[in-house]
Amino acid sequence: MLRNRRDAFGWGTIALHWTIALLIIGLIVLGYVMTRPNIDPALQFDLYQWHKSFGFTALALSVIRVIWWLANKHPAPVAGLSTLEKRASAITHRLLIGLTIAVPLAGWALASTSTLGIPTLFFNRFVIPHLPMEKSAGAEAFWTNAHAILAYGLAGLVLLHAAAALFHHVLRRDMVLARMLRSERRQR
Repeated sequence: MLRNRRDAFGWGTIALHWTIALLIIGLIVLGYVMTRPNIDPALQFDLYQWHKSFGFTALALSVIRVIWWLANKHPAPVAGLSTLEKRASAITHRLLIGLTIAVPLAGWALASTSTLGIPTLFFNRFVIPHLPMEKSAGAEAFWTNAHAILAYGLAGLVLLHAAAALFHHVLRRDMVLARMLRSERRQR
């Protein structure tokens, strides 16, 4: 089943979830590696271009994810969750979705305001235009900090999200993680 039902996530949601998750983890690692001191400038340029290309991919998939989320049913929370767990889950998911859009937008703003004026080559296929923003050292510094802070916030939420899923799977032995791994109707 592609679409969600009231009792299960569909393959569309599952595929978007895991693809975006892998992109986020890869982007965080790549962001760390590409900003290391003493890296070969040619390699660093390539890593920045890959980071921007995968960032735009994550942005596009995140926008699709929001549209998919709005157009689909939402499975009911797993039985046995407390009111606090349900609220925390809802808030965390909304923050994750928001940050998966905000982080790449801040990165795009950073590239657009950079005084270096380096184009974004999407997987070396075509140039993604810069946003119509003023190029200045001050704007570049602001967006550098905004992108980093949002990315660290996203990384922290990803860790919290993964820890909660593992807690439910290993200790609580409920369906919180399992229903994001497979799309099937579960008997209650």
